[in-house]
Amino acid sequence: MIARRLAAEALGSAFLLAAIIGSGIMGERLCGGNVAIALLANTLATAAALVVLISIFGPLSGAHFNPAVTLFFALGREISPALSAAYVGAQLIGALCGAWVAHLMFEVPVFEISTKLRDGPAQMFSEFVATFGLIATIAGAIRYRPAWVAALVGLYIGAAYWFTASTSFANPAVTIARALTNSFAGIAPHSAPGFIVAQLAGAVAGYAVFAWLFASAAVSRSGSLATGASQQ
Repeated sequence: MIARRLAAEALGSAFLLAAIIGSGIMGERLCGGNVAIALLANTLATAAALVVLISIFGPLSGAHFNPAVTLFFALGREISPALSAAYVGAQLIGALCGAWVAHLMFEVPVFEISTKLRDGPAQMFSEFVATFGLIATIAGAIRYRPAWVAALVGLYIGAAYWFTASTSFANPAVTIARALTNSFAGIAPHSAPGFIVAQLAGAVAGYAVFAWLFASAAVSRSGSLATGASQQ
């Protein structure tokens, strides 16, 4: 049922943003000014949330939670253009709600605009690399380790927080929602368009490379990040 699939995408995106922004606020409050510890807390919470959310929502919607991932499956004709557009809408609504939920939990103003600049070619290239690597993880995991998709995506994002200069947003919906929080996880609206363009470019490049590399098997007949889990 399409309504359930869209609800799963919205709820999953909301919980993901609540984890990203909430753990950023908590980490910053508790770290005593040590940015590395705050980032580590943010990383662990985000990676763990991804594993859980992909595991529980994957059998319903495929657990994309990310317009770049939906684009990957749409390019492979695993999801229709109309449903892809609906997914992206649900992801954006859920992401915004998740940001506001995090603010409410930590008693900060619900509506904020970030002032944290993340500009420059290195930042945008980092987002291209982060998203390209995310697509590689998804395509390879579905091809070779379908039951491990949730864990592998969580592990990859956790690693990419630290090996990319941008801390691996790798998600246009996350980027837009994070522009509306003036917290540790924020990104200034001025910086967001460059991130989003780089993320979409990384998804397209990832599809081109990994559709060829893993051509011996279709990525998924359901456009799902949890094929293995749903078959067990």
